[in-house]
Amino acid sequence: MKSSCFSRTPSDIFPPGVFELKVSFFRRNETRIKLNSAEAVATYARSIIYPEGTIQYVEQFYVLLLDRQNQLYAYKQISSGGVSATFTDPKLIFQTALLCHATQIILVHNHPSGNIQPSNNDLQMTKRLKEVGELLELPVLDHVIITEESFYSFADEGKM
Repeated sequence: MKSSCFSRTPSDIFPPGVFELKVSFFRRNETRIKLNSAEAVATYARSIIYPEGTIQYVEQFYVLLLDRQNQLYAYKQISSGGVSATFTDPKLIFQTALLCHATQIILVHNHPSGNIQPSNNDLQMTKRLKEVGELLELPVLDHVIITEESFYSFADEGKM
């Protein structure tokens, strides 16, 4: 005789509108890019994340996922906005990092205007994200703002 728990389906267990989330994750044993400086982050972002002609289009925010040796194994776009701003949800940043088992992260976004100086919102958000990272033991190593010509590193400027 079958036990009743084996004859149940997910729709019997979970009420309507509640779904099970399944995550699978594996890393390939490949040579990875080591990001040891803001310049390396900016160079990588300009060549891979922001294809030619897109830095000046709209503001986009990314999180770079790194291992303990500062080797990049993934990146994820968190938001895409307009020409002067994008809304960045901290929950999405840390959800991505935690689900992917990142041990540290770097934040990257572009300024289509070409002005590399951080806005007040950039400064406040970076401070909050750094604090959350400390609580989660998931350090935010840097926040790099890039333009077509230059970059601004919060870490290099002592703001991390």
